[in-house]
Amino acid sequence: MCMVNEIDYGTPASKSDRMVTLTIDGKVVTVPEGTSIMRAAREAGIEVPKLCANDMMKAYGSCRLCLIEIEGRNGTPASCTTPVAEGIKVATQTDRLGSIRRGVMELYMSDHPADCPACAEGDCDMVEMAAKVGLTENRYGPNGENHVAPLLHGDTNPHFREQDLSNPYFAYDPAKCIVCSLCVRACGEVQGTFALTVEGRGFESRIAASMDDPFLESECVSCGACVQACPTGALREKTVIEKGMPEWSAVTTCAYCGVGCTFKAEMRGEEVVRMVPYKEGQANRGHSCVKGRFAWGYATHKDRILNPMIREKITDPWQEVSWDEAFAYIAKEFRRLQYQYGKGSVGGITSSRCTNEETYLVQKLVRQGFGNNNVDTCARVCHSPTGYGLRMTYGTSAGTQDFDSVEHTDVVLVIGANPTDAHPVFGSRMKKRLREGARLIVIDPRRIDLVRTPHVQADYHLPLRPGTNVAMLTALAHVIVEEGLVDEQFVRERCDWDAFQDWAEFVLQPEHSPEAVEKYTGVPAEQVRAAARLYATGGNAAIYYGLGVTEHSQGSTAVMAIANLAMATGNIGRPGVGVNPLRGQNNVQGSCDMGSFPHELPGYRHIADDATRAVYESLWGVKLDNEPGLRIPNMLDAAVDGSFKGLYVQGEDILQSDPNTKHVAAGLAAMECVVVHDLFLNETANYAHVFLPGSTFLEKDGTFTNAERRINRVRKVMEPKNKYADWEVTQKMAQALGLDWNYQHPSEIMDEIAKTTPTFAGVSFDLLDRVGSVQWPCNEKAPLGTPVMHMDGFVRGKGRFIRTAYVPTDEKVGPRFPLLLTTGRILSQYNVGAQTRRTANMTWHEEDRLEIHPNDAEDRGIRDGDYVKLASRSGETSLRARITDRVAPGVVYTTFHHPDTQANVVTTEYSDWATNCPEYKVTAVQVSPSNGPTEWQRDYNDQAKRSRRIVHAEPAE
Repeated sequence: MCMVNEIDYGTPASKSDRMVTLTIDGKVVTVPEGTSIMRAAREAGIEVPKLCANDMMKAYGSCRLCLIEIEGRNGTPASCTTPVAEGIKVATQTDRLGSIRRGVMELYMSDHPADCPACAEGDCDMVEMAAKVGLTENRYGPNGENHVAPLLHGDTNPHFREQDLSNPYFAYDPAKCIVCSLCVRACGEVQGTFALTVEGRGFESRIAASMDDPFLESECVSCGACVQACPTGALREKTVIEKGMPEWSAVTTCAYCGVGCTFKAEMRGEEVVRMVPYKEGQANRGHSCVKGRFAWGYATHKDRILNPMIREKITDPWQEVSWDEAFAYIAKEFRRLQYQYGKGSVGGITSSRCTNEETYLVQKLVRQGFGNNNVDTCARVCHSPTGYGLRMTYGTSAGTQDFDSVEHTDVVLVIGANPTDAHPVFGSRMKKRLREGARLIVIDPRRIDLVRTPHVQADYHLPLRPGTNVAMLTALAHVIVEEGLVDEQFVRERCDWDAFQDWAEFVLQPEHSPEAVEKYTGVPAEQVRAAARLYATGGNAAIYYGLGVTEHSQGSTAVMAIANLAMATGNIGRPGVGVNPLRGQNNVQGSCDMGSFPHELPGYRHIADDATRAVYESLWGVKLDNEPGLRIPNMLDAAVDGSFKGLYVQGEDILQSDPNTKHVAAGLAAMECVVVHDLFLNETANYAHVFLPGSTFLEKDGTFTNAERRINRVRKVMEPKNKYADWEVTQKMAQALGLDWNYQHPSEIMDEIAKTTPTFAGVSFDLLDRVGSVQWPCNEKAPLGTPVMHMDGFVRGKGRFIRTAYVPTDEKVGPRFPLLLTTGRILSQYNVGAQTRRTANMTWHEEDRLEIHPNDAEDRGIRDGDYVKLASRSGETSLRARITDRVAPGVVYTTFHHPDTQANVVTTEYSDWATNCPEYKVTAVQVSPSNGPTEWQRDYNDQAKRSRRIVHAEPAE
């Protein structure tokens, strides 16, 4: 085992196609025009000393260590800010340069603590650079004026000398800072938050967070870019300070959101010291967010359950048992239930947090072992409309671009998504493109950060009423067709012309004009018209959307409306354009790819297709049912009716995440054998009869597929604390049921996936280890994957335009429930919070809050921080209020990360007409003052506490 080391070339790569040849230290070097001499030298194997240069940021030229000489030119320019030129001869090592560098480094070292622990541990570049320039002694010594001794020479501002330990994850020690500004530049150029600045002048210059605030109280979002960039140990992870430097590392993939960031897990033995974003990661390009960078401590949290448990009734305490006892019990109970109630009385739910290989095995277990198609996934409640809508229009169930595509975008349209909170690393890339000049349209009921953030402001924010996406999108299409902004050549060549004409006739109807739909959306018609013109005529236009589009009764219709817009304007099939769903969980795309829906086998092939079924019947040795099975809502309904009795849930907390909590609880309570396979005793486990301990992403091998269809490797860096990786648990369940499964490694499962799934035919662990990652389709036609879809034609042949009639939701406001509730996520927390609530991320978001407009709060006598009751037709809950104009009058908003809130107690069972995706984003509610948690919340929490009692097994003799 060894450290994975990356080369820092000092400055970014040039994208020029024109090549330049020069000589550096006698070596002939050819590089793209615009390359810095520093980078050209490093690519030739010549390392120029540096402190302020970093290849993730623009050249700065402040440290004066990287000086060079150019034959025929005067002076000693900085190599980081000097571009290459044809035929020049460069010297990086001369007596003159060595003398200058030693003098500069001597001054730096005189102002650096002699006992710097980061230097001693190899986590500070100062000693390394001193050695590289040949500095062996310091004439100035430690007794002159410096930043280490705080009160020498009448210092009037000792604040500059104090360590800032406010952030839970990293420490700032100004005594070690050389004010190179790398951290300030990283915060601005890479992250786009601009939270850091240089405060003071001359010798008193110091880095400060938002003009003298401590890090915790500043605008800092704890992405870690500043820590990663710091060359001196002034900014260090607290885990490194506490545990020491790592000894070895491995490249793996983050297990949080659908961006799919690549990290180096840096280890001491089997203990994680830090997670460092990997520059070769093609989704994140060396950047990270607070969750992936720092919030991995849940993997060793004391709440993790490490032994299997069984109980006969959900009111009984849990009894620890052996793994073999647990598997035997599950097999006996599921066979009993199928004998007693029929083959279709049991089913399974796959996890969007587990690997592709683990998800594949769960759907295989249901189909081969249970003999039915009763398998579903949490994608049902988030992005199932994406799969349906894009399959109907384009022929495939996934986004069209890679994340790099945004660098070529001229107009960004964000609808129903909050990238800076839910997909922050991609949000940073989007902000960077906007700072470079791209235009921005935001369609969202709430004023998300992108509407107005440092150096970024939306050209148009269309704050539509929740539930009116389809009306808005069709109104945009109306303007594009009415004003002749359609790309007719693209449509005639690439799309079904008859379908287009029918659609164009539909959108031109007067009831779809911006003026007509204003009464539904609440957005002024002139704003809609201007946004439509910008999208259609502003150059490369890309649409990015999230759950604010899909989690509606017309979610699938809205996705088709988005697809129509992209086709009509020719914004599909090349870099910089496209339709881009921002997936919520780390492997929600993969869980769909792997056949987790009751009507589809892997690769989105319908279960009714005889040829597809034959492939699996031959391989698995069973006859497969050709009828779709039950969706999650159908399973719960059937349980209440008495016909569905057993459920295997891997890595999903349906009680907290699914709508109408009371109905979910009733369905689970009616079942006779609920098996929960997870890290922690989650809310669903309150109704479970068997609990199987899960494993974290650090404890397994496999792959995740991110929102851009990118298949990334997950690599094990520690042994599973529960004994088995999740794929091994599912395999042992299958073996207990009599199935002949004998996979030795997840790579063998991927080989089976590739053998049976055309879009994965070229995928293997060997390929991924060799090239890093690929985007499906990856097969004989595209051996290294497909970054941009539909370049030469749509998967279905001709693109299909579909009419998108606006049908108002059945969920209506009225005198009893006059406000509309919509929900979303926050940066520091993730999904139902099972992971992030067990980390220091609780520092930023310890409870869900209800955002309410000042006018609505004043009408109800509510002050900021007051407890309020949130009531709907389905139920009621209580939480604290946050008064803000981020939401419009008549709209309230909350997150759903904390089980104490139980936000889904109030959401209804209305769902998307095509996929049953719940309508989380539109719930009619009333808000009123409250004294604290509701009676239902108190009863529920009491029951949950009782349900988590454990009788620990006696240790073996």
